[in-house]
Amino acid sequence: MSKENKGPGWGQWLVLTVAVVVGLGLLRGNGHDDAASAGPSPTAAATAPSGGPSAGAAPSAGPGAKPSKPSGPYDPADYAAPVRQYAAEAGVSPQLLMAILYNESYKPHDPELERAWQRSKPDASFGIANMHRAAFDDTKPGRPFASREWEELPDDRGLAVQAAAWHLHDLAAQLPARPSVPLTREELMALGYNAGAGNMLAFARGVKIGPQAQSYLDRLRDNWTKSGDAVK
Repeated sequence: MSKENKGPGWGQWLVLTVAVVVGLGLLRGNGHDDAASAGPSPTAAATAPSGGPSAGAAPSAGPGAKPSKPSGPYDPADYAAPVRQYAAEAGVSPQLLMAILYNESYKPHDPELERAWQRSKPDASFGIANMHRAAFDDTKPGRPFASREWEELPDDRGLAVQAAAWHLHDLAAQLPARPSVPLTREELMALGYNAGAGNMLAFARGVKIGPQAQSYLDRLRDNWTKSGDAVK
């Protein structure tokens, strides 16, 4: 859910990237590891699916284990296996879940970068699915990741995918059986992921979609075919 879409562009992310890289170099040169103390260690991570992500990916580790930190180039298609697993677990479309990851890949998903941005913008989202704290906390009760924390999302991409899948499940449960607009349920769910459940329901009643939400919907449609190919 990318409220930041109306905020930083790639130029700002590039400046932040350079600043964080320089800062991390200084910190590590003095024997400090900022990322290690930035958030709690996972305590109940889900088991990663077989045939997992390629280089640069970091699926959830086993119970009690601390997952390796994701690094390197990020391609949502690297996460096809956890997308299929968690979409099935939550009863949502894997193509939709993958399309959400593509839509949310507009910024670099590096743990140090995300935490640096969050320090300057406390309401920023975390993880490859760009989930905000309130959405994560509202989604997790009674779910397989109920014991996990929002602060873990940058370091555990499998958790980010799982949480996004269940959030989409909850959005789907709120939709009317017959929306009065020529949009698919998946498109409305994506709009809900981006703009919130209240706006999703307003769009389902026929309220005009604003420019930011329309941009998100346009990107979803652009990403739809390759998302389906990725999860076959």
